[in-house]
Amino acid sequence: MSATQSSTEQTPEQVIADARARIDDLDRRIIALITERVTESREVQRTRIAAGGRRVQLSREMEVIARYREALDKPGTEVAMALLELCRGRV
Repeated sequence: MSATQSSTEQTPEQVIADARARIDDLDRRIIALITERVTESREVQRTRIAAGGRRVQLSREMEVIARYREALDKPGTEVAMALLELCRGRV
């Protein structure tokens, strides 16, 4: 280790490994949240159908798409569409 290099500096490989570990943790958390969202969405669908409504409420879906597009630009639309597709599963 040179005099200009501190003992806390990481090699590029260490930085990458640490970042990937954090990304893997984020992915696990995102998947858990998506799973939770699917469960809640199906509950809404079951309740709406039991009350005589439709399984899908298009105006609500448009709100969700707009929220994701606003937060993530154009790719947000694709993310929202994929999420809504997951949540439209059979009740």
